[in-house]
Amino acid sequence: MPCFLHTADWQIGRQYGRFASDDAVALAEARFTCVERIAGLASEWQVDAVLVAGDVFDAQTVSDRVIRRLFNALQAYRGPWLLLPGNHDAALVESVWSRAQRLQAVPDNVHLLLRPEVVSLPNADFAVLPAPLTQRQTNRDLTEWFAGADTPANLLRIGIAHGSVQGILAAEIDSPNPIAAGRAEQARLDYLALGDWHGLKQVDARTWYSGTPEQERFKDNGAGQVLKVEIAGPGAPATVTAHAVGCYHWQQWRREIQLASDIDHCIAELEAQPDTSVLDLTLRGSTDLTGLQRLQQAISVATGRFRSLACHWAELSLVPSADDLISLQADGYLAAVVEQLQQRQDGDDAAVAREALMILATLLRDQQPAGDSPCN
Repeated sequence: MPCFLHTADWQIGRQYGRFASDDAVALAEARFTCVERIAGLASEWQVDAVLVAGDVFDAQTVSDRVIRRLFNALQAYRGPWLLLPGNHDAALVESVWSRAQRLQAVPDNVHLLLRPEVVSLPNADFAVLPAPLTQRQTNRDLTEWFAGADTPANLLRIGIAHGSVQGILAAEIDSPNPIAAGRAEQARLDYLALGDWHGLKQVDARTWYSGTPEQERFKDNGAGQVLKVEIAGPGAPATVTAHAVGCYHWQQWRREIQLASDIDHCIAELEAQPDTSVLDLTLRGSTDLTGLQRLQQAISVATGRFRSLACHWAELSLVPSADDLISLQADGYLAAVVEQLQQRQDGDDAAVAREALMILATLLRDQQPAGDSPCN
């Protein structure tokens, strides 16, 4: 039974400027590692081909070294690779693809789908109909030619394109690279492999977006997978299964803190996450000094363990309890300062007030005799 892998949006060479430098390097490196995993699976499963539906590279300007590293990452699978130009790496007259060819970096088993013409793979029992982007954006449906294309009757008809299926994806993300809904049926395709939407999505029985195999956004959309596609023969249904290949798991949390149990739950959640987490955490609500210190300690531990953790404290107010004030021995002028800082947490300088209150509380505790410390 013909079997192939469908993947897309590798974005090799992507930069992560919003992250600390060591995290940015690791996240960029993970994209190469993910490609190596795909190659390993293709070899292990002995698939007939691997189809990459556009945006192999993140930009035309990636370095020669990045180009060579990408093609080196394919080495574990010696079968056919079919790479389609997308909007990030369109097949311009002078492009990342023409540079790769000049560098002689493209292995013999890699097919660059630079033109809209049928590529027959009789050993794989299918013919590929590609719709490469030859410019970054187009308002014309480049898959129109599929319907009139002749392919051998005994071979599967597999389409591959990069763009937005009209009327299927959210209107605000529809790209100027349109693909007609129902193209697979209209063009008698046995399968249409799509890229551009970075999440996993089934459009119809024969049309899928594989999503990016290495998650790079805080969206729960099924990214981080590769699709294994099996089709018994022309006209037979496609069996599609998703397999996780991504290195890092991106999550975005908003946690409401009001009670000690909320803090317990948040800490337990952090402890349950794998070391490969990339977490963006927003805390809101209020807590006393003891609760804040517990949260800070837990987040400090998680920051050292996770690939990346960004915590946003601006919506979390520090409200010292009566016990906090007693333990800090804040009376007279200091008590008035504490009260003013508490009130200012509701204003424009909330972050400064919260930080000042925390520093003051720490100084007061540090100045207490050892025997008076509430921790002793």
